[in-house]
Amino acid sequence: MPVDFLSDEQVARYRRFRGEVSAAELEQFFRLDVKALEVLAGKRRPAAKLGWGGRWGTVRMLGTFLADGPLDVPSEVMEFVAAQLDVDPACAPEYLTRPKTAYEHAWEIRDLLQLVEFSKHEYEVRDYLAARVWSTVEGPRALFDRAVVHMLGAGILLPAGITTLTRLISEVRGRESARLYRTLAERAGPQLRSALAGLLQVPEGGRVSELERLRTPPRKASGRVMTAELLRVAEIGALGAGAVPVEPVPAVKMAALARYGLASKAPTLRDLEGDRQAATLLATVRHLGGSSIDDALDVLDVLITSNLLARAERAGKAEQLRTFPKLRKAARTMASAVEVLMSAPEATADRLVSLVEVWKAIDAAAEWRAELVKRYRTVQGFIELLLEVIGFRAVEAGADVLAMVREAATMAKSRRRYGPGDMSRHDHLITGSWRPLVYRNPDLPPGQIDKAAFVLCAVMHLHQALRRRDVFAEGSDRWSDPRARLLEGKAWEQARAKVLTSLELESEPAAHLAELANALEGAYVRVLDGLGANTAVQFTGGRLRVEKLGAAEEPPLMKEFRTLVDAMLPRVDFPELLLEVFDRTGLSADFTHISGADSPMEDFATSLCALVVAEACNVGLVPIEKPNVPALTRARLLQVDQGYLRAETIAAANARLISAQADLDIVGTWGGGHIASADGLRFVVPVQNLHTGHNPIYFGRQRGATWLNVVNDQVMGIGGLVVPGTLRDSLFILDAICYLDGGRKPETVVTDTASYSDIVSGLFAICGYQFSPRIADLGDTRLWRINARAVYGPLDHMSRHVIRLDRIRAHWGDMLRVAGSLTMGTVRAYDLIRMLSADGRTTGLGEAFAHYGRIFKTLHLLQYISDSGYRRMIGTQLNVQEARHRLARKIAFGNRGQLRQRYREGMEDQLGTLGLALNAVVWWNSLYLDAAVKHLRAQGFPATDDMCARLSPIQYDHINFLGRYAFTRADLAAGLRPFHAGLDTQG
Repeated sequence: MPVDFLSDEQVARYRRFRGEVSAAELEQFFRLDVKALEVLAGKRRPAAKLGWGGRWGTVRMLGTFLADGPLDVPSEVMEFVAAQLDVDPACAPEYLTRPKTAYEHAWEIRDLLQLVEFSKHEYEVRDYLAARVWSTVEGPRALFDRAVVHMLGAGILLPAGITTLTRLISEVRGRESARLYRTLAERAGPQLRSALAGLLQVPEGGRVSELERLRTPPRKASGRVMTAELLRVAEIGALGAGAVPVEPVPAVKMAALARYGLASKAPTLRDLEGDRQAATLLATVRHLGGSSIDDALDVLDVLITSNLLARAERAGKAEQLRTFPKLRKAARTMASAVEVLMSAPEATADRLVSLVEVWKAIDAAAEWRAELVKRYRTVQGFIELLLEVIGFRAVEAGADVLAMVREAATMAKSRRRYGPGDMSRHDHLITGSWRPLVYRNPDLPPGQIDKAAFVLCAVMHLHQALRRRDVFAEGSDRWSDPRARLLEGKAWEQARAKVLTSLELESEPAAHLAELANALEGAYVRVLDGLGANTAVQFTGGRLRVEKLGAAEEPPLMKEFRTLVDAMLPRVDFPELLLEVFDRTGLSADFTHISGADSPMEDFATSLCALVVAEACNVGLVPIEKPNVPALTRARLLQVDQGYLRAETIAAANARLISAQADLDIVGTWGGGHIASADGLRFVVPVQNLHTGHNPIYFGRQRGATWLNVVNDQVMGIGGLVVPGTLRDSLFILDAICYLDGGRKPETVVTDTASYSDIVSGLFAICGYQFSPRIADLGDTRLWRINARAVYGPLDHMSRHVIRLDRIRAHWGDMLRVAGSLTMGTVRAYDLIRMLSADGRTTGLGEAFAHYGRIFKTLHLLQYISDSGYRRMIGTQLNVQEARHRLARKIAFGNRGQLRQRYREGMEDQLGTLGLALNAVVWWNSLYLDAAVKHLRAQGFPATDDMCARLSPIQYDHINFLGRYAFTRADLAAGLRPFHAGLDTQG
């Protein structure tokens, strides 16, 4: 029967007790209530009372009546029930002296609890499973657990045979999947189905299928690539998949089908049954419609930023050096320019040429902008196509820019000559050094504008507007309008109460702002009152300086304690460590196939661990694969890699590890998970990859990417994402915090100084986080005040600027809507920050968030000045992050620590796997540190919690990451591995 999809653990715990029953479970299921005690009052024999009470709790916990009654119940259960009834638990065997008693009690309990047989309510379970299958992507194992929990809650007794339930799950999944495929195939129609099927064919003379060509993203940016990407957008759009109405199919199912279609090879898709093939290809092409627009605009962004702007700037600087080889000559030129400017009469149309001379003499930007115009051919080749295939829309602030770009596209293909009068409606956008380039090209006849300069000016404005999201692309994800993703209307009304409750905010801000004003004033007073006793704070020349903290004093015997514990950690090869982690935690269950199915592979965990080693250690498959080991053959590893190892499964595995580690006793001494830090680890990417960036400090002459990861105070990585190049971390940190893999939601977020900004502080604060960046130089830091007349003594010169509460009040409703949208995941913080403030322009809502953030920033700074414990907490957490980064470098040693993934998804999967490997090491170390401490305590060593808090699970001298990749399992039945120092434990 179909039980192969269940794990051994699921089979073992079905209708049975597994291990000890916890105190919480005893209270929840076996605490006799009033009705049960009333029934028991009528029982005479102690054994009957005890047996009835045990069966009453058992059916509530397991959903079934055990055949042998109290004899199958753990002893702690019977003792708990016996204590409530004041009977001897040793009388339990007497319960079975009359076999019919057990049946009578089962009927009595069933009626009392209003339980029903599965056979009579199978339809209800079937309907529940059908709804889950239709609306989620849960695999059969998860559905099995869901079904059991549902039946327990609904009072439906579990069927006696496990195959009854597994058969039902298989039937429902098959039927609902067929309905899904049939619905989408019918919506597609025969013509589109035929076109989609044609994508799986390899054209004559080609090497890959048409689908493979369309789903391959770009790796570099150039004018030719930009044109090719726009043609790809047009080709995908011409198929018409985006116009097919797919309701009522849930978006999550469409995403799952698209994920399968994007990851599967063309031959695999060709072998699918007709309706399933059509549905999968429809979802895949619809997804490609949006992702191809994202890719094209990513190319445009890199093309303008790295190719056009950067090259023009370099050429402009070279020209400046050629023109002004000596400082003295440059000074003379500047003096002449100023003299021309001061002696020029009032500007008129006739005097524009003289002003151009002035501008050329004093505006250095003219050089590189002039070089930029020389690259007009690059833009001319695609600007018309750009507007044809991508549906751009604009908010009010970007409407003029979009109109200018459309004018530029028309101009680029026209041979007509344009004069200044033709550009009057765009004149307000042709500013600064663009004006002489557009209006006064000496190589053109007077009164004729420079077409190339105008087109380049329009494209630059488009680029800036896209980054601000004043202009956005329809159908895009990364370049869409974040305003459209904000909760509004009915959706916001339904979510408002929940959001306000979770964030502890109110619709009217008066009380909240008054409370913050009092808190800020109180913080100033506390700092000023403590300045006399705070010897770490000094004012030198009016500048504030805080002395660095020294090393914290360690408890007595700490050195000996650390030496003993470190020596006890078993020596182990990295693959063996991973296998032990997978086996002890059941991590393999989180790696489901892209189709939603669970793996039936034998020795599946070994294949997964091998892939983790290959990806995390950055060594590839060659050192890992073993032709004579079925789980380690190249074909098997490629199959598992393509089907099971991806962002969602890695996140699920991380969540399991985070939860398992938090249950270890020693972990509580490190922290409660309330504090987290976010920082970036930089990687050079020497291959062509569009989602990388230049930074000579970190990457030299090459390009690279940043892995921004979040670590809690229990030393576990709880989230992360990949950032191109070294863009400001502050643009991405809130997204990383909002989309955690697992663990407790942190209350305090620690970062370094680079993540410091007022708007970011405001967004963190309104979402319920305390944003605590480390301050590099307090002397240059600005404090803010609400009370303009207050006197803050030596802090007066730092706190001259006033927070405008009126601006917060005016935008409070929108601020709440933004907070709700962020916490519910409908909008990305990155897009919002770019929208609220970009290129030196801050919106009204951005100003409101900035003033709101200044309150919390100042509170943070004042606490940072006055509280050494607060400063030490920030430093300690950042040290934890840095230690994890050192371990990451130790693990990812292959290829000189450089990433060689050519696409964004590849980098995300590889760095996600590295994060999983880091968490596996931390969990394993935590497990053995906990066991070692308990062993030493049992031997009489006075190990206190304060001493345990100073132990670190980020150790690796006892782990071999190099040279040997043997996957040998630990004997779990024998307990933990023996300690290295010859000590042993069975716990």
